[in-house]
Formats: sequence, structure tokens, C-alpha cells
Amino acid sequence: MDRSLVRDYMTTDVVVLRPDDGFKEIVRALADRGVSGAPVVSETGRVMGVVSEADLLHKEAFMPVAEEPRRYFASRSSTRAAQARSAADTAADLMHTPAITVTMDTPITRAARTMAVQGIKRLPVVGDDGALVGIISRADVMGVFLAPDEELRREVISEVIERSLWEDPERIRVEVRDGVVTLSGRLASKSLIPVTVALTQSIDGVVDVIDELSYERDDMAFARREQRRSLCG
Repeated sequence: MDRSLVRDYMTTDVVVLRPDDGFKEIVRALADRGVSGAPVVSETGRVMGVVSEADLLHKEAFMPVAEEPRRYFASRSSTRAAQARSAADTAADLMHTPAITVTMDTPITRAARTMAVQGIKRLPVVGDDGALVGIISRADVMGVFLAPDEELRREVISEVIERSLWEDPERIRVEVRDGVVTLSGRLASKSLIPVTVALTQSIDGVVDVIDELSYERDDMAFARREQRRSLCG
């Protein structure tokens, strides 16, 4: 199946921080470009970590009001961890490491899921040598999930049901609502159900899959019996 990759959506004009960049330099760099975080990169171009607004807030939270304007960061924290982090003065001290990264050939849906699961807003994109080549953000991947429901339905039928499984589309009912695909009907064998669900989930734009599939033959039970027989052998 044709898959959208990170290379199709990433930004190559990246705000880059150096390990010895100071707090105010970091704030200025992010504010000037209107971004909420940036990768910290070594002299060889390798990603060392990421500094985000949240990292800077720990520092800002404990500064005297006269030292730094409050325009750019408004949140406050009073935890001990935040107070300890407020002592950091450079990108190397402030950054979160190791950085979670993706490659240019990572499927865009996997990048989106990674950001959702990890609760982060951006992922540095690295080449085969680990050097930074771009960055992808939540805003970059949102367009993937805007495909019309009917378009997704047609793709599930043509790419999954017909092309991959060679199944009669009349046997499998495909419904799509707000990107959520519901599959129902009867497949020839039980082992095809997880395959069908996985292939459907891999389609760009599919938000989730609801499995209501049944089967005619439990080929997995036969495989289990054969496995037990070989173990008892």
C-alpha cells in the first residue's frame, strides 16, 4: 500500500540549539521563530536532546520578577524537581535526553502515534548517521487524519479486502465515521482477523479500527493442537 512517510511532511528549516547556548539565547531563538521547542545538536550534527517550553518554565518559575519578563511563559510550577531544574543555565542542562527521534522513512501515522503516546509536540528527524535532517510537529501530521470517510472506506475495500486478502467485498462490511473504521462480516479463517485489522490500521488517515469480524473456520485451534502434539511428541 502507498504509505505517507515523515519525509513528505517534515520541516527542514529547523531551529537548532547548541549545548552551551544560555537560557536567554534559547528563549530568544524560540520566540523569534514562534516555536515551542527545538533540538539540541552537537558539532557533528547529532541530536543530543530537546529543549521545550516546559523545560524553560522550571527556570522561569523561580526567577525574581525583575530579572525576566513574563510575556513568553505564563505557567508556574513549585515542585522540588522543578526547583532543582531551575538551576540549569544551558541547553545541555535544560534538555530532555535521550531525544525521541524518527527517520525520514518512518510512516507518518507511526510518528503521530509516538507524539500522542509520549505526550510531545515534535520529533527530530535523523538520517542513517544519526544527524539531524529535519523536524516534524503535531501540526505537520494533522492533515493526515483529514481524509474524507468515504475515501477511507474505498481504500480499505480496495487495498485491504480485495488486493491484500483477495476476499469478496460483499462478505465484509466497512463503515467509517470520523476516521474510525468498523469492520464486520465473516472471513474464511480466524487467523485473517488480526491481519485484516492491522492492514486497516496501517492506512493513512485511519484513526482507529473497531473489530466486529467473525470467521468460518478456526484454523488457529488446529495450529494450537499441532503445537501441543509436537510438544508432547
